[in-house]
Amino acid sequence: MRGRFITVEGGEGVGKSTNIEFVANTIRGKGIECVVTREPGGTSLAEEIREVLIQRRDETVHPDTELLLMCAARAQHLNEKILPALKSGKWVVCDRFTDATYAYQSGGRQLPSDKVANLENFVQGALRPDLTLLLDAPIEVGMTRASKRAALDRFEEEKVEFFNRVRSNYLERAAENPERFVILDASKSLEAVQENLALELQKILESA
Repeated sequence: MRGRFITVEGGEGVGKSTNIEFVANTIRGKGIECVVTREPGGTSLAEEIREVLIQRRDETVHPDTELLLMCAARAQHLNEKILPALKSGKWVVCDRFTDATYAYQSGGRQLPSDKVANLENFVQGALRPDLTLLLDAPIEVGMTRASKRAALDRFEEEKVEFFNRVRSNYLERAAENPERFVILDASKSLEAVQENLALELQKILESA
């Protein structure tokens, strides 16, 4: 029986890392083997592509180049890690996936969404997440949190307008795919967010 595929999405500073750990521990607490991974990245080669993508540089990275690199990393990640884990019955929790490509490359970079859709179908075939947890917070809240981290990467240095487009795209996708998306208010306390996460996870655990 194929494992379940859960993705955790959201912009900068919404608490993905902390909450992904909570999600994975909740699943493991039910005796289910769970693989935690991230995008771009997840395998040795995909992590190398990630470094190319986030590195600050003098040369402008064309949006098409960025999109293709994201999808190249995803192809490697899917075939080497995600699909084998799901086929073996393990659950996979992934820090961002294709919804992030729509949000950042189509929304943020303003590329036509059909470019992303064509690559989504080419790389993934029919595979889509079973559940997508969208951690949502006002841009000013997320950026204030993100600014307290170490040096910002190439994406984190973008202007507020870019992140407003990213957030809008995420919310649009959630509205278009209500059967898969759950929106969680990440501006609330960690305890409140995780209480809501636990409720949503209980639903998919009960249906497993």
